[in-house]
Order: sequence, then C-alpha cells, then structure tokens
Amino acid sequence: MAEPKYTVAIIGCGRLGQHYTEVYQTLPNTELVAIAEYNPERRRAVGERFGIKALYPDAAAMYREIVPDIAAVVLPGKYIKEAVIASAQAGVKGVSTDKPIGARLADVDEMVDVCAERGVVFAGGNLQRALSEVQEAAGWLRAGDYGELRGASVHRWGGEISGGGCQHIAVLRLLAQAEVTEVIAWGTPEAALKSDNDDGLIINGHFRLSNGLICPVFGEETPYRGVDVWTDDALIRWDWAPPEIYHGFDSSGARLKVDRPYTPAQYPRFSYMATSIISFLDVVENGGELAISGHDLRQSLEVAIAAKYSALWGSVPLKLPLEDRSLTLYPRAYRWLGGDQSGRPQTSTEALEAPLFPKSDG
Repeated sequence: MAEPKYTVAIIGCGRLGQHYTEVYQTLPNTELVAIAEYNPERRRAVGERFGIKALYPDAAAMYREIVPDIAAVVLPGKYIKEAVIASAQAGVKGVSTDKPIGARLADVDEMVDVCAERGVVFAGGNLQRALSEVQEAAGWLRAGDYGELRGASVHRWGGEISGGGCQHIAVLRLLAQAEVTEVIAWGTPEAALKSDNDDGLIINGHFRLSNGLICPVFGEETPYRGVDVWTDDALIRWDWAPPEIYHGFDSSGARLKVDRPYTPAQYPRFSYMATSIISFLDVVENGGELAISGHDLRQSLEVAIAAKYSALWGSVPLKLPLEDRSLTLYPRAYRWLGGDQSGRPQTSTEALEAPLFPKSDG
C-alpha cells in the first residue's frame, strides 16, 4: 500500500513561499493541493511552475473550497495573524509560519492560543534552531555529555532583532536549556532606538536566564556572529552553521576543537527548511516537541521587544513575560509588508524560474 500523504497548501508564494513549495514537493509523504497568493501574475506563474491548479487570491477564498491537512503561512508579518487564525478555524491539522511572527505581543498570543484551543499544531519555520546539527548538539548538552552549563553569550545581535535576531534567541534558548527571564539593554544609534521598527538597531546588554546564568549580549562587531554556551571544559559555538565543539585543553590552556560527527541530514540541500518541516509533520502524526514552534517565535519576539524598550527607557531591567502585551516592535518594511509593497517585487518571470534545488534531492 502507498504511504498516506498529508495534503498541503502554501499561503503566500513570494520567494520564501516558493522555497517551501519546493521542499514540500520533494517530501514523499506530502501532496501540494493549493496555493493562495494575492498577486495574480505570480499566482499563475507559481501554479504553472509547480503544477498546482487550485489557485486562490487569499486564505479565506481557499478555505471556502478546500481545507488541507497542513497550511504553510509564508506571508509578510503584517498578514500572518489573519491567515494563521483562519487556518486554525478552518480545521487544518497543523499550521506553520515564519519570522517575524508579528509586531504586537497580543496578536501573537492570540495565534498561539487559538491553535492550542483547537488542537492545531502550530509550527515555526525556516530557523537554524531546526538545523539537525543544532538539535543534535542540544541533545548532547541535555544528556550531560559535557557537564553542567556555566555560561552563555550572544554575538552581533543587531540590525534586525525581531527578524534575523529571532535566530539567536531561538538557538540560545535551545542550547542553554532555559528561558530568558529578564532583559537589560543599551541601544544605538538613537534614531533607530526611537523608531517604531528595528532597522539598524544595535543592542548590547545581558539576559538573565531561568537556569540562573547571566548571558552577555554583544551587538557590535565581535569575531563571532551567533551563540556560545560553555561548561567547565567544553564550548559549543553556533555561528550560523553546524555548531563547533571544543572539549578539553591543550598544554598551553587553549581549548581543543574536536570533530564529533553529526548524523547526516536526510535532505542536506534543503538544510534547516527540511528539518523544520519534517519535525512539523512528525509532530502532527505522532505528537511530541517541535524543532521550532510558534511559541519559539513568540519568545524571540518578546525578548526583542523587551530589549528595545529596556534600552529606550534608560536600560531598565524588564522581567519576562512582559505584563504589557500591547508593546510592539516592527521589522523593516520588506519583512513587514513584503517585496511588492516595499519596492522589492518579484516578477512573474522570476517566479517561473527553475527550482533552487532538484526535486530528486534526498
């Protein structure tokens, strides 16, 4: 008997939405059945490119005719909430979205709550937290392979703390096995700090973690770009790639880098997009913990908002969860409004181009 397949709809088919479509078409247990895309030329082009005939201008129109098992919401931040809630209310088994998940904490709370109330798996998307090597390194730490955690740090946390900065917070929480419970921050330049978005905002400060650690945050240039966690004799360094492992010391006292092999990824060319989606499908089927969830995206946004307001209000300590859920932090226009409305549109010719990765990848 053929393996049962989950039906999938992609809501939002810009550049990233097309990448989601490529991955879902590659997986053996998913079948793409519909596309919702407001741009009519791109909707036709993407439908032709991927052989999808059920094409709709938006999620509401799609759900009047079809309810897939899985909905992948790949929209600019401004439109994510409406599509996620519509998906949950329509009766999908699982819905995913990407960063930044929103701008206002109360809006993200509503998404998380509606999905929980309806028993809908709410997954995050294309974040390095889902990278198989990051997950495996976190498993080694949880198992105690390197001893008790003694410290953590975040490097180059600036520019877009609610967008790309989500990556840092999601990985930090995973590797440190802790939540951020307090934020103290200093922000520059002043114009970015006083803006309603985080374009160009550089944050320095520290996070207090639920395991008692104090995590320094470096917004300015350092030799590294990601997250370090360490024990008495080991350092795990995520720098936008599979984590590097240092264990023990040489005769001069310098750390020794070790080559501990990772389990090969099933779909290496798709990197953490594939591992995120595979985790999502597995949790829909079997339950368990997502590699990246809507809750993870909310936590990242909340830390970013706390950092912005701590710095704006004079580096005041802010405890998390924040009491004021009306606080907001907007990303730059491209992330919030999308390419079409921010001056970086994708043409229909570009949307018809060959996939970034071959469908036979596996």
